[in-house]
Amino acid sequence: MLHTPVHHHFDLFLEHQHGRFTLFLPVFLAVGMLAYFDLTFEPSLAWSCAALAATVAAVPALWRWAIPRAAALCAASATTGFTLACLATAIVPPFPDLPRHAVTLSGRLAAVEALPEGQRITLAAASLDDAPPLARSVRIRLRTTDAAPLSPGDLVQVRAMLRPPAPPDYPGGRDTQREAFFDGLAAYGFALGPAQRLSPAARGWWQALRTRVAARLMAGLPGPRGAIAATLLTGIGTAIPPRERAAFQDSGLAHLLAVAGLHIGIVMGLVFATTRFGLAAWEHAALYWPTRQIAALAALASGALYLALTGAHVPIMRSFAMACLLTLGVLTGRRAVSLRGLALAAVALLVLSPASVVGVSFQMSFSAVLALIAGYELARPALARLPDGWWRRPLLHGAGLVLTSLLAGTASMPFAAYHFGRATLYYVPANMLAVPLTAAWVMPWGLASLALMPLGLERIALVPMGWGISMLQAVAHTVAAWHGAVVGVAQMPAWGLALVAAGLAWAGLWRGWLRLAGVAPLLAGLACPLLVHPPDVLVTPQASVIALRVGGHTLVEASATATPFEVQAPGRVWGGTTEPLGGTGPATCTAAACRASIRGRPVVLAQRPDAATCAAALVVSASWLHLPCGATVLDRSTVADGSAEAWVDPDAVRVLTDATARGRRPWVVRARPALPMALTE
Repeated sequence: MLHTPVHHHFDLFLEHQHGRFTLFLPVFLAVGMLAYFDLTFEPSLAWSCAALAATVAAVPALWRWAIPRAAALCAASATTGFTLACLATAIVPPFPDLPRHAVTLSGRLAAVEALPEGQRITLAAASLDDAPPLARSVRIRLRTTDAAPLSPGDLVQVRAMLRPPAPPDYPGGRDTQREAFFDGLAAYGFALGPAQRLSPAARGWWQALRTRVAARLMAGLPGPRGAIAATLLTGIGTAIPPRERAAFQDSGLAHLLAVAGLHIGIVMGLVFATTRFGLAAWEHAALYWPTRQIAALAALASGALYLALTGAHVPIMRSFAMACLLTLGVLTGRRAVSLRGLALAAVALLVLSPASVVGVSFQMSFSAVLALIAGYELARPALARLPDGWWRRPLLHGAGLVLTSLLAGTASMPFAAYHFGRATLYYVPANMLAVPLTAAWVMPWGLASLALMPLGLERIALVPMGWGISMLQAVAHTVAAWHGAVVGVAQMPAWGLALVAAGLAWAGLWRGWLRLAGVAPLLAGLACPLLVHPPDVLVTPQASVIALRVGGHTLVEASATATPFEVQAPGRVWGGTTEPLGGTGPATCTAAACRASIRGRPVVLAQRPDAATCAAALVVSASWLHLPCGATVLDRSTVADGSAEAWVDPDAVRVLTDATARGRRPWVVRARPALPMALTE
């Protein structure tokens, strides 16, 4: 059968794009995984495999026709991603039932992490009292007075209270239960007594090495500087004080504290340059040895070591995968194709960890790299036309700093806004100062300290490294203090983020004027918070935070047990600043209740319901209410399993609970039925 004119033109189109269509197959692989995680029920693995077999079989059957072939390849990629995600969930052990009383935990230490105050341990295959070991790990925060010298691999015992991973702070928010499910965590908790070491380390030597290196770095540089040095060189960043972390976040420098492509690029670049320079200085090696290939292998080995030392997180794994492809190109004498390398790295990570596709780290990392590759591809002709002269090199360097900061920061900003509800505005000047300082001073001295550590001389390099870290802190705090450095962003619906990702992928992967078609979905996704009706009421799990949106004011009442992350939840939903409920805002409060009007309908936040409460359209309470009337109620029982949101419309009140938003999935932990305090006394 001959090609139709449509199919012929499509073949010419693909030929003009030089294989760019294949770069979309990882995108559809991710689409299938996202479709799986967006479900509110657990699909059948057998049906998923059947759908995969059908779509894969359709590819050779439709291969002769261009458009059907492309559709079949996309469908096969999507069903592959869906099935891989379904399989990844099926092989993960379920969450165990946890006791409500204090238990004695015993097990091998998988990790020991320093905190700003005290330390946190992770027990692998922990036993609760005399029960068989769990198939998952348990993370315990030790008492601040507990200074027991613990090391990964030790067999320890500690008495603690446990709790399951917390549900999202609002429907559609960050799902820490899903993260814990795929990370192999069973519970979190806090110690009631000191941790006792029953026997020394029998295994886990590499994790113990990481811990010792981090401890020596923090001993050589006391205070926040040592915690930042430990983060850059070992990936253990739990000891950074909240104030320092907030300054890096507000200035747009948070990526410096999340070991990623920048860091491994600096490490491998330094090793490559040093090795090649050393071989070039040796006449015999320079004349007879393949110095470029040897330097590339040395850089790759150093990258693998740095990857292992920093914990092999998603961003650095993506960067190392691309570095492997680049090294392979150097060894074979071929130029590596950056977009193809990015696509292969994405496929490798998604196959190994399908759950990473819904994580902020994966999304921000790949969006930033895609924007950098596509942006430099467009800017390269303009940069090549810069006039010759002594100013050309510094001008190229400055343009590269601006372009890199602008592309990476702008591409990752929508994903940061979606997950964190905030956007930083001065990331370009902050990165122009901080990134060169990190690359030219901080990281080289940090690597020197690692090299000197076996000799006990690491402080020789740590002192100048500390000077550089102090300058990084100064940049972060200065930029974070600028007016309007951080802007609160209203909650973006998931479909809006999907439009942003689709537009970015389209604009980044195609070539030529076809890129412009990606601008429309990109802008639509960014504008979607203006097109949706945000909720009027938010209640976090266990009613620890209750927030109302009244007349442009966000009124918040937080209990003493609310965590800082829960207190920030209203800001992530509505953006902007919050006000305490009962202040001078548009709500009238008495000792019994607070009353407000939303779209002309009364809303009551009741402490002790009275007869007037039944006249409200919506009644919200942090306790258990039993109202003998038809008012819609959001009380402690409504949010026992998770958060809830409510919309007060002129003719009805709509309520969305976390149980409805997430449905029944293996990672969703439902609370046991709880009785009001009055019924348990």
